[in-house]
Amino acid sequence: MAKAKEKVKPEKEKASKTESREKAKEKPKEKAKEKAKPVQEESFPPRLKARYREKVIPDLMKQFSYKNPMQVPRLEKVVINVGMGEAIQNAKLLEAAVNELTLITGQKPVVTRAKKSISGFKLRQGMAIGCKVTLRGGHMYEFLDRFFNVALPRIRDFKGVSPKSFDGRGNYSMGLKEQLLFPEIRYDDVVATHGMDITIATTARSNDEGKALLGLLGLPFRT
Repeated sequence: MAKAKEKVKPEKEKASKTESREKAKEKPKEKAKEKAKPVQEESFPPRLKARYREKVIPDLMKQFSYKNPMQVPRLEKVVINVGMGEAIQNAKLLEAAVNELTLITGQKPVVTRAKKSISGFKLRQGMAIGCKVTLRGGHMYEFLDRFFNVALPRIRDFKGVSPKSFDGRGNYSMGLKEQLLFPEIRYDDVVATHGMDITIATTARSNDEGKALLGLLGLPFRT
């Protein structure tokens, strides 16, 4: 009887081992299925993105006689650059600029450093001299919506932006004199006023297409 019991135990152990192996094989399959699930669309897309889909695409297809909606130019990215030459002598100014750019864009900026040394400016290679942010997707549309409709109208005697600031390939660049235009910045918390360069990159092939795209999205051009 004792020998029979000993024979039964190894059989049970073998069965349990095979079950555990089968379960281990099934787990990677389940993980692969979870990864293969299609990405769900945004439940609440940015307002400017919805405007692009509903109004801008049909209007541009009529204006430029596009045959396919994929030919319509679209926004690619927005680059915001802040140069802080004063940070060579006072590092706190750069820290304040990084914090303010984070508030404005909702994204942590990258600190830019000098590529070469210039003795006349007391600049050494590798020193931090500014910061920049590259926005894409939802963050890009949200920023441009606030920039077109809230920040730009706060400029004193604002009559529109220059239509001559395109680079020939539909990309638009402009500069701001101070960061106080954005409502996220409180005047009492500002350490020093500084400007910034904003570049809007598009897939347009010409300046006319880029201007039409940005104009329909809400960028007020000077007439």
